[in-house]
Amino acid sequence: MSYLSFDKSLLINLERSLSKEILRTNRAGTYNSSTLIDCNTRKYHGQLVVPIPELGEANHVLLSSLDETIVQHGIEFNLGVHQYEGNNFYPNGHKYIRQFDCEIIPRTIYRVGGAILSKERMLVSFEPRILFKYTLLEAHSPTFLRFKPFLAFRNVHQLTHQNTEANCDFQEVSNGIAMKLYENYPTLYMQLSKKNVYQHYPDWYKNIEYFKEKERGFEYREDLLVPGSFEIPIKKGESVIFSAGISEISTSSLKNLWEKELKKRNPRSDMFSALKNSAQQFYKREGDKTYLLAGYPWFTARARDEFVALPGCTLSIGRMEYFDAIIETAIPEIENFVNENKVSSKLKEIDAPDVLLWFVWTIQQYARHTSLSETAQRFGKLVASIISFVRKQRHPNLFLHNNGLLYVNGLEKPATWMNAVENGRPITPRTGYVVEINALWYNALKFSSQLLGEMGEEMEANVIDYQAGILRESFIKTFWNGNYLYDFVNGNYNDKEVRPNMIYAVGLPFSPLEKSQQKLILDIVTKELLTPKGLRTISPKSGMYRPVYIGGQLERDRNYHNGPVWPFTFGAFVEAYLKIYKMSGKSFIERMMIGFEAEMKELCVGTLSELYDGNPPFKGHGGMSFAMNVGEVLRVMEILKEYKED
Repeated sequence: MSYLSFDKSLLINLERSLSKEILRTNRAGTYNSSTLIDCNTRKYHGQLVVPIPELGEANHVLLSSLDETIVQHGIEFNLGVHQYEGNNFYPNGHKYIRQFDCEIIPRTIYRVGGAILSKERMLVSFEPRILFKYTLLEAHSPTFLRFKPFLAFRNVHQLTHQNTEANCDFQEVSNGIAMKLYENYPTLYMQLSKKNVYQHYPDWYKNIEYFKEKERGFEYREDLLVPGSFEIPIKKGESVIFSAGISEISTSSLKNLWEKELKKRNPRSDMFSALKNSAQQFYKREGDKTYLLAGYPWFTARARDEFVALPGCTLSIGRMEYFDAIIETAIPEIENFVNENKVSSKLKEIDAPDVLLWFVWTIQQYARHTSLSETAQRFGKLVASIISFVRKQRHPNLFLHNNGLLYVNGLEKPATWMNAVENGRPITPRTGYVVEINALWYNALKFSSQLLGEMGEEMEANVIDYQAGILRESFIKTFWNGNYLYDFVNGNYNDKEVRPNMIYAVGLPFSPLEKSQQKLILDIVTKELLTPKGLRTISPKSGMYRPVYIGGQLERDRNYHNGPVWPFTFGAFVEAYLKIYKMSGKSFIERMMIGFEAEMKELCVGTLSELYDGNPPFKGHGGMSFAMNVGEVLRVMEILKEYKED
């Protein structure tokens, strides 16, 4: 049995199978996603979801579902399943599923009487096209397959309903049809690898429900257009391919295209290979530029997320070429911002106070994988310009005080990764001297001093190192309360909440703290924040502790950073733990990794969700796949491997 395999007993149990999702991307923004049984539970699910730049930044669902029917002796067995009003599921095709696995590509095995049918799917790399391959493994009588496409043609954040604007006309193309429901949308080409009979009888299937949206307090019912059906005979041992894309394809090339794409796929046979595969799904190529998306299904490229996730999602899995492509796309944006020129809208939130400091940390991770001299030669001047930019008070929300600390204003607009808002204002208004921002600043100064020394700029290196020394004294004096670090300090106010942000003052390569202080911080974080999924966002002892991420949008926003677990913080915890306990701490970290491996078969299979409840059973929520979490857990796996080799 493969690593990511599910049997009949789970698949026919809707309570269990509907909670598990799959996600595949083409590294250019297009994705395919649904549950294991192909019953969509989110408005973001779809068999072909594509970016349409002319219509804005959001993706668009073109092909929502594709229902298959096996026909033998005139008897129809519909393999589809949809949820309708009143918690009714129809046509209950999941009862025919015998197995699902996605070790290489998603594959579902159906059994209907004496017929056994395999369904596999695959997105074409860098092209908005989904391929379904159907193979009749067993049959004792003549068999036909019928396909009914469910069309949406809508923004992923919206739902569609029966309307008179939808163009139900179709155009015949090679072994299929082409349709364009609305102006400004591309034409969708649906074609098969062999001749078939298409019958056109457009009809709206009404009140299809997505319970994930209902849970989130959003509109959750929609109508989808089924234009007609394709019918095709299939023999035992024969395979046919159904293609859906925004350009016509030569149907005679579909089998070769399938084989070509299949050779590019790597097996997901363990946790590392599953997360490696997941990491590469965040890559997004746009022309000559490459970005790292913050996650799926609704995230764009966000600067902080990109720089936190980038080392793990590229360097830790041996994809240096993608590190280079993504960092070279980001550098012009960094340079424009530092030089106070106009920046593009592609890499979001580049002006957030901590983004430049995370960028320096990313370059520091590059140095660990290459060498200090190579890093100095390639990035030394850029890092120095970032340090100068901050020191000269040119950042709009980083104010360098005489004590060496950086001050940020987080009252009107979120200044850190704890960025949930209510009525446009931060729910967690971290303002003043913020602990991880100043820890990152100290780390950036020390690393910049190293690079300058490597570049022969000894005088400037000494100046930067001297400033780091001033910062170190002020950091301890300002944040240290005798047992741990304040989360932020603003004038006479010292925020005493125990949050994970303090762990960066220990886990970053350069720490401003004494060893004894580092250990005390590690102890309280371990005792009050550590869970099998990473660190809680606040201690359960706090009166603000809201560990469960449920309810409407406002309730979830209030809970977002006040109890739930964000796995990416585990990366800094591991570095802190191994810094204190060294080799003797490795076995503890390895045991903690079991909690992440358990997630490989939960929720979105083979990846990590955005956040998890702060209390057992630590259920996952939010975005189905989140780059910072995947990247940092991969980086932890790399660190553990290095300890083994040492």
